[in-house]
Amino acid sequence: MTMSATSTEQRWLLLIHQLPTKPAYFRVKIWRRLQGIGAVAVKNTVYALPSNAETQEDFEWLLKEIVEGGGVAMVCEARLGDGMSDAQVRALFDTARDEDYGTLANEARDLAATLEKNGVAEGRTEARSQIARLRKRLAEVAAIDFFEANGREPAEGLIAGIEARLTEDNAMTKEPTPAAADTIAALKGRVWVTRQGVHVDRIACTWLIRRFIDQEAVIRFVPGKGYVPNPGELRFDMFEGEITHEGDRCSFEVLLGRAGLTDPALQAIAEIVHDIDLKDAKFGREEATGIAHLIAGVAMGSRDDEQRIAQGSPVFDNLYQYFRKKRG
Repeated sequence: MTMSATSTEQRWLLLIHQLPTKPAYFRVKIWRRLQGIGAVAVKNTVYALPSNAETQEDFEWLLKEIVEGGGVAMVCEARLGDGMSDAQVRALFDTARDEDYGTLANEARDLAATLEKNGVAEGRTEARSQIARLRKRLAEVAAIDFFEANGREPAEGLIAGIEARLTEDNAMTKEPTPAAADTIAALKGRVWVTRQGVHVDRIACTWLIRRFIDQEAVIRFVPGKGYVPNPGELRFDMFEGEITHEGDRCSFEVLLGRAGLTDPALQAIAEIVHDIDLKDAKFGREEATGIAHLIAGVAMGSRDDEQRIAQGSPVFDNLYQYFRKKRG
């Protein structure tokens, strides 16, 4: 059983502007301001933001700055018609934020590798400074992540994993200590909650829940921002969720551990999901590229989460059968 929130019509704010050719620093300043408020270019001199009170104020301040600097600008609210679709514009925002999250994730991996090489004790002070910077930058990116891009959970998990490692008094292993495994029985009858706009990790987790944990599970798809969980709900692949990224492990890997599922075929799927979701080629699974294209096609074909689950689950059914037979 699945439940989705009803989507509303998207309205956009467009900043249309023309800047003076000189001084050059003014053009750079405005470009950086646009990046800072999370605007994306839909044309050379047209930038977009989703319409709300905060983004309206951001554009109005920027408009004032452009005019005072000798430029020309106007802000208008629009609904998209011919040309670019809402989905295409949302994809521009997600791509921009995923690039930001990806940069943070790579910096976190570099920091983790340095700690592994030099030891936590030797690099603790510098690492704390670096992790504070990464945490601050993560909050800044999340504030302009208007459509909950997929890259946040991997970056958050990596940063949280380093934070946990720095607070340990004794030596840590390479992997963060997982939460105690629950029995399958303890996970049955629960209401599972995840973010709308499911992609590979959430599709795989939903498949795992309904195939191996609870065939009658209630699964709700909710906004990633501002959602207040109800008592007893289990949030997966969500920021601050009960089952989400831990260190460099994706939510599917964490869920496998929590459920105590040790089937080698499921572990093989977990490695594929990891390589697609975290984009770090940790397991070097040759199947990852093809599965990534299949899931991307599913996501592009529908905005409805229930349809994405219905179309994506057979991909993992087939993978599971393949690895079961291959092992035999």
